[in-house]
Amino acid sequence: MSSAPDEPAGSAPASGEIVHIVGARPNFVKAAPVVDALERRGARQSVVHTGQHYDDRMSAVFFRELGLPKPDVDLGVGSGSHAEQTAALMIGLEREFTSRSPGRVVVYGDVNSTVAAALVAAKLHIPVAHVEAGLRSFDWTMPEEVNRRLTDQLSGLCLATSPEAVGHLADEGIPVDRVHLVGNPMIDTLLGNLDGFDVGELRGRLELPERYVAATLHRPANVDDPDIVARLVARLHEVADQVDVVMPVHPRGRAAFEAAGLGDHPRVHLLEPLGYLDFVTLVRGSTAVVTDSGGVQEETTILRVPCLTLRPNTERPVTITHGTNRLTVSSELPGLVSKILVGDSFGRPAVADIPPLWDGQAGERIATILTNE
Repeated sequence: MSSAPDEPAGSAPASGEIVHIVGARPNFVKAAPVVDALERRGARQSVVHTGQHYDDRMSAVFFRELGLPKPDVDLGVGSGSHAEQTAALMIGLEREFTSRSPGRVVVYGDVNSTVAAALVAAKLHIPVAHVEAGLRSFDWTMPEEVNRRLTDQLSGLCLATSPEAVGHLADEGIPVDRVHLVGNPMIDTLLGNLDGFDVGELRGRLELPERYVAATLHRPANVDDPDIVARLVARLHEVADQVDVVMPVHPRGRAAFEAAGLGDHPRVHLLEPLGYLDFVTLVRGSTAVVTDSGGVQEETTILRVPCLTLRPNTERPVTITHGTNRLTVSSELPGLVSKILVGDSFGRPAVADIPPLWDGQAGERIATILTNE
């Protein structure tokens, strides 16, 4: 068991402005209900967009759709290697925090913006709150695993989405008074927009078939090795022999999938990245989802759509016990989709209830903690 200091730099109660750090599309979805709840309390806050995701379809559209205020600052860091991007983020954030002197920095998830902000804030003795603390894949080849573990060690408030996340933090020696089980703000956003997920309208606008499998893949393990991509494309083509496959193509994997001929199958529909409302509508209307995304595992859990996750592990096991998620490998995809198409119920949750506190009130709980600390 590793130990953590009882009082990390910046763990003292905060006063002054709350600064939210967002950098990639999952951050925006998680931050929206927290920002909204704090706004209703009259809290002084600002949003700093690091620009880790900078394309309109990966960034600005989310602000418009989720009602997030226009960022007070956009650092415009952009892409690069992990070292280049994290270094640029730290330089920009140090400058921002020094001039702004926030009372607390709130970080979300596990992207490079998250750990960069936590490191800079801790060194400046600014309290850090980590939303989505305690998730663990135990896979150190994932950059996200490095980011989330370091961020939790630096955070004075660890705001967890699930009971097992609380357990992981305890195992790592995080003092209990720094840990709060708050639920999942991403689910707040999902539940708050249910009326906007019009499957019929999306099918008509994008000319989609009645029955389809939605796919979204971007993690290095699935898109960086041309041989792995070629095998994955072959399996997706076998799926498309049975049912149409609709895939918004993440910029990170576009070149690899195009080179492997993913779009050559007549029943594979490749789309540009979608905004939040369109993407979740696509998922809601699908027969099944093929993904390597953590957030999609959570969304399908609530929407009760069978989810085939192309990973050997997940930091969100609650999506397997309480949801419709199943870990798999590409060679299994055609057979599993065949079973889903004939009504196999493998995706039925082992536990009938939704995960604890995934009730649409996580943003309120987080705002209460941030304003009472």
